[in-house]
Amino acid sequence: MTQRVPVTVLTGFLGSGKTTLLNRILTENHGQRIAVIENEFGEIGVDQELVINADEEIFEMNNGCICCTVRGDLIRILGNLIKRRDKFDRILVETTGLADPGPVAQTFFVDDETRESFDLDGVVTLVDAKHAELHLDTSEEAASQIAFADVIIINKIDLVDTDALDALKRRLRSMNLMARIEQVEMADAPMEQVLNVGGFDLDRALELKPSFLEPEYAFEWGGVLRLDGKAKFRLQNGPDPVMSAVLEPIRAATTEALMETAERVYTRFSAPGEVLQPGATMSPGETLWTLTLTDADQYEYTLEADQPGLYALFTEHTPEEFDAGFYGDSGADIDVATEHFFNPEHTHDDTVGSIALELEGDIDGTALNAWMGQLLQTRGPDIFRMKGILAIAGEERRFVFQGVHMLFDGQPGNAWGDQPRASRLVFIGRNLDEAELAQGLRNCRAR
Repeated sequence: MTQRVPVTVLTGFLGSGKTTLLNRILTENHGQRIAVIENEFGEIGVDQELVINADEEIFEMNNGCICCTVRGDLIRILGNLIKRRDKFDRILVETTGLADPGPVAQTFFVDDETRESFDLDGVVTLVDAKHAELHLDTSEEAASQIAFADVIIINKIDLVDTDALDALKRRLRSMNLMARIEQVEMADAPMEQVLNVGGFDLDRALELKPSFLEPEYAFEWGGVLRLDGKAKFRLQNGPDPVMSAVLEPIRAATTEALMETAERVYTRFSAPGEVLQPGATMSPGETLWTLTLTDADQYEYTLEADQPGLYALFTEHTPEEFDAGFYGDSGADIDVATEHFFNPEHTHDDTVGSIALELEGDIDGTALNAWMGQLLQTRGPDIFRMKGILAIAGEERRFVFQGVHMLFDGQPGNAWGDQPRASRLVFIGRNLDEAELAQGLRNCRAR
């Protein structure tokens, strides 16, 4: 049997230093060829340019939260990589700071082909020593990153005093008793702390989350219905003005068949949906239906079967959240033969988002510094992360910058050469004003 390829998952909340550590890994003299898979949060990918010294090929996934909709992308990229097995020695997956690493790790256990070809060497979580406490109380993802870590690397320890560092270590240890905890500055972690960790502890993962080996999906509920023609799906007002759904034939009214069907249809939830107004018909097939649930107290949609038989309905939210039910033409209830709840506790902080800005031409360095200084003074706590590539007037090289909350740093990158000069910025944070940020960047345009 061919030796499996070791994979390291590098995670950590926004601004913890993942990209800096990634650069160190790719430039250290460790003698290993590394393929990198990155997941960007937002519409514009900049991490590939932030990795300024890498000769390795970088694969970006820009479809959003890796823990929900892009597991298919991850499996696809891994499948393509294994065909080029002779080109690399290991793989490193860097997740967005807003991702729960659990579903990323579970990919290497629940997909047969992936499990046969790859070996999850470990989950490495970076922690920002100065800002960790701001996120651990409010972010489910930040807590999950700690809980699933094999190695926790506390970064930026030069920015805090001994008492604060000791308190953070105690808290991290209370959240994860088994992980090895290391302390570094500027993400300068020795390679033996990051690579060759020695294997992901599946038993510990199952102890933390018994449903670990059950994939997380972008839908929360699935149910099996026997349809002889048309049926009514009736809903009340709920927590969301829309709900995505898929209707699919199923071989049997069993949990096993329902899980098989879930694996067959989950990728549809990452595709654009067809919007339906109340009274419209949902039919089986490849379509993701987006049900409109606004401007009324009750909504009704028709489920229409191609032929009599069993059908599985998968919904973004649980029917209970909308007091939903199924009814025949006579108005009689239609029972759900089998149902399953797919990790309905999985949530995200809806106030957190990303804004991507682009500006062609050069920007004035003095104006930029003034804008950034004022922005960080007034909005610093809400800006978890900033990163980007800047074209500063008079400079032949790109300026690569990264920031977290009120801290900002940068360094020269590659020369622009013949490429068009333009600046690209990504802000990730809470309650960001896109129009205000865009105007601030335009005000920095070089005259």
